[in-house]
Amino acid sequence: MTDWLIDPNDTLEQQNAKLRQITGVLMRRVEQDTDRTGVAYRQFERAALLEDQVRQRTADLEHALDLLNESNARLAEANRAAESARADLSSAIETIQEGFALFNARDELVMCNSRFGMHMLDLQTELTPGLSFARYVELVSRSKYLALPEGVGSADWAARRLKRHQDNHVIFNVRMVRDRWVQVSEHRTHDGGTVIMQTDVTDIMRLEREERDKLLDGQSKMLRATLDHLNQGVVIFDSDSRLMGWNKRVGTLLALPLNRFRLGTQFQSLLERFEAELSFESEENRANLWRWVMRKTNRKPISFEVKRRDGMILDVFAQEMPDKGFVISFTDVTAEREATRTLFQVNELLEQRVMERTLELEDALSSAERANASKSRFVAAASHDLLQPLSAAKLYVSALDGPETTEATREIAHKAHRALLSVENIIDALLDISKLEAGMAALEVSSVPLNTVFDAIREQFSPLAAQKGLEFKVMPCAVVLESDPSYLRRIVANLVSNAIRYTAEGRVLVGARRNGNSIRIEVWDTGPGIPEAKQDIIFQEFERLDAKASASEGLGLGLAIVERACARLGHPLGLWSVMGQGSGFFVNVARSMQPHLTLNTGLTKMSSAGLQGSGMIVLLVENDLDLRRAMTLLLEKWDISVLDVHGASEAVELLDEIEIAPDAMLIDYQLDGGENGLDLIRQVQARHGAVPTRLISANRSPELRARCAAQNIELLNKPIDARTLERFLTEALKSARDFRA
Repeated sequence: MTDWLIDPNDTLEQQNAKLRQITGVLMRRVEQDTDRTGVAYRQFERAALLEDQVRQRTADLEHALDLLNESNARLAEANRAAESARADLSSAIETIQEGFALFNARDELVMCNSRFGMHMLDLQTELTPGLSFARYVELVSRSKYLALPEGVGSADWAARRLKRHQDNHVIFNVRMVRDRWVQVSEHRTHDGGTVIMQTDVTDIMRLEREERDKLLDGQSKMLRATLDHLNQGVVIFDSDSRLMGWNKRVGTLLALPLNRFRLGTQFQSLLERFEAELSFESEENRANLWRWVMRKTNRKPISFEVKRRDGMILDVFAQEMPDKGFVISFTDVTAEREATRTLFQVNELLEQRVMERTLELEDALSSAERANASKSRFVAAASHDLLQPLSAAKLYVSALDGPETTEATREIAHKAHRALLSVENIIDALLDISKLEAGMAALEVSSVPLNTVFDAIREQFSPLAAQKGLEFKVMPCAVVLESDPSYLRRIVANLVSNAIRYTAEGRVLVGARRNGNSIRIEVWDTGPGIPEAKQDIIFQEFERLDAKASASEGLGLGLAIVERACARLGHPLGLWSVMGQGSGFFVNVARSMQPHLTLNTGLTKMSSAGLQGSGMIVLLVENDLDLRRAMTLLLEKWDISVLDVHGASEAVELLDEIEIAPDAMLIDYQLDGGENGLDLIRQVQARHGAVPTRLISANRSPELRARCAAQNIELLNKPIDARTLERFLTEALKSARDFRA
């Protein structure tokens, strides 16, 4: 009820006055209208209660109004502060010398200063809060104040600008009309908004341009000076084939005055001027040059030659530049071509001389080969001719050693035998070195038990070492090596012989060590040592450290044979030596992967006494009379019946006549009348069976060894060793006895 009695818009004084007036009226009404029912009093009570409620509401209202007034005061203060801050911000961004704009996270313009877009007057009315960034970019791209790059439309520019807007930080320069430049820097805020700063960099760009122009001008002067000092003539054309530059040298080379060159002259026109003084090697070269110039892009460098009327030859080189222009250079190559022509003539003359010299060398080589072949034939013939009498002499000397021989005669015989052995060793060394040098040495690599080599070395050199009073030790080594048995034994024998020869006192030690997959054979001595300066030359032929040594002690071929044999077999050879302490020689030999099978022949060593009274019959076929007599004398001394004949036919006739098969045969290979011992052996064995036989020959060729192996015949090389001959006959006698039993 009070809501319509009291107007809330009235002041408190007006509301209180109305309430007092209402209360008075009600009091008078109650006093005048009171009746027995008490209705008036109840109305009075209700009025009093209403007055209390009004009073309470009035107090609440007054409190609310106080709070509202306080809030309004604070809001007003905040509004004043916000307005002040906004004014300060506006003043601040307005004082910035650059254009400033702020876009929110929705890419809508929030605010900007008056300098933002100042170079684009047609955008000023559009730069209002709420403007979208895309619309802003579209307006900029269509502005008449924007200088678009060549070949780029407004839509393309806007698309590129929006694409760059996706980056968090962007800085780029925009060219405006009237040669003005604006640098735009764009940065993303923490809440996703965008701040754009526009800076006028026209002065900076112009200053840089001036500096660049100065630099270019300096470079141009330097380039001009460089071009003028070049030995080549140079002409430069732009992408439209117009002449843009040249040097002084080009006029000299082309025999054209420089006033004929005009800036901007087309290439075709200049080419026509060139052709008045120059001629191409062929019309194809001219056509290729013209097509090259007209291609405009992807031009590979080309080169050709032209010739002046006076004979000067120019090398022309054309190359494209990055701006699609091109450079053509001319180089005087007259001297080079003349030198080339002269060199060609000299080469022809030289080739002719080389050909003549080659023919001479071929003739000399043929002569050398013939001489070498003659030397080989001579060595073979000499070996046969030398070994024949040597064998006879050794056998004669061996025949002197008997029960009836006096001690003085036996001593002379032993000395003669040693002398003959020395001669035999020298001849063997000469033959070996000759074959190794000529590459004719027959090498048969197989599995070789090292102990068999060491046993032979021990047996051969123990007496010689004992004679000199040296301690000689050969350490056993049960390994199998991969080498040629004969040459491996000769290598070790030569090293041991050399060690014993040069060791005056002390000892000589032979042994082997494991060295990975190979075995290192070592020969140590306590000799005087080898000077370092001579450690290389001792492996050369006829080199001996002891110059006073006689020929009977060797010709200095032992180490030469070792070095060449090791090289042919692939056995590395080493040397260690200290002066006054001794020397050591090392030979590395690969171990054999195949096990060596030792054959037990069941033969026992017998002396010549075992041949006495045996009644043994031996067929001896030898065309050399002295050797046949010496062998007959030695065999008869051993109480052997000898059937000695000169040739093959005589041997066959003799066996047919006596009708007795011999117990053994000794047959020479080279017989008179073109006959050979192998054919005779085949013929006799065909009639009398497998008679123990040895083929006798000074021929050590691999071909003869192969033929003997094919017939299962063993070869007994000349000069014949009496002990070797004795062992063969002893074995043959035992075989004959076993057959008869």
